[in-house]
Amino acid sequence: MKNKIILDCDPGHDDAIAMMLAYGNPNIDLLAVTTVVGNQTLEKVSRNALAVAEIAKIKGIPFAKGADRPLIREIEVAPSIHGDSGLDGPILPTPSQSFSEKHAVQLIIDLIMSHPEKTITLVPTGGLTNIALAARLEPRIIDRVKQVVLMGGGYHVGNWSAVAEFNIKIDPEAAHIVFNAGWKVVMVGLDLTHQALATPEIVKRIAALDTKPAQFVVELLEFFGKMYKQSQGFNYPPVHDPCAVAYVIDPTIIETKQVPVNIELTGTHTLGMTVADFRYPPKPCNTYVATKLDHKRFWDLVIEAIRNLN
Repeated sequence: MKNKIILDCDPGHDDAIAMMLAYGNPNIDLLAVTTVVGNQTLEKVSRNALAVAEIAKIKGIPFAKGADRPLIREIEVAPSIHGDSGLDGPILPTPSQSFSEKHAVQLIIDLIMSHPEKTITLVPTGGLTNIALAARLEPRIIDRVKQVVLMGGGYHVGNWSAVAEFNIKIDPEAAHIVFNAGWKVVMVGLDLTHQALATPEIVKRIAALDTKPAQFVVELLEFFGKMYKQSQGFNYPPVHDPCAVAYVIDPTIIETKQVPVNIELTGTHTLGMTVADFRYPPKPCNTYVATKLDHKRFWDLVIEAIRNLN
């Protein structure tokens, strides 16, 4: 039985690889790709999504644009990591596909309501604005969704502030809605994704595939690695977003711990912090945090998916 997912993203170098992993893995049924403001403006990340689809030959699924700004706050993008286009580095093709006429939030709702209960996993890899809006617009989806596996947050690590991760900090109110909705939430945060480093050995394995999608990923990682070195001092870039997709494919690749998580909304220095309560015994909760990655098996999944795209 394939895992049905909706990938809600803001491509983004690692979002692009997440798209390719989702489409290239035989155990994933990618129902839709929806876009949200985040790494760059909505128009830029949406164009990037269609460009990635062109390279990876992702066809037969709807693409839909979503929220063009956070619920309350001003737009905050990440050119220091992803460049002015949101996907700097490779030359992007002109997309041949177009977007659905539906707003992403409505598409998410319609897909969940038209499929059997507990069969669709939401995989947000950007800000959580679309997911929060969907939960508010149609609360019945909360009981119908199998789980929400998101890339965002960090129980001990931040990157957009001392304690907050970018995807959460850019729309903390949306994150608060998603984490407190009542569905199962698996937070694949920085503590986990910083283990998913694209080392030179990994890049060589991808380059050895000698395909157009593989060359695209190599070019992504070259730019991504340079920017991460400049801005955060990483020797090799951490590839965040595919980790969330990998968890859906094979949860044994990522260890998790069930702990309560809430979002800081009012702290002067801690806005957007994902506050995980590791005290024992824990309170009953629907939230899990990812703690440990099997690096080899993760990259084996990604590389095999890239191979399948050819």
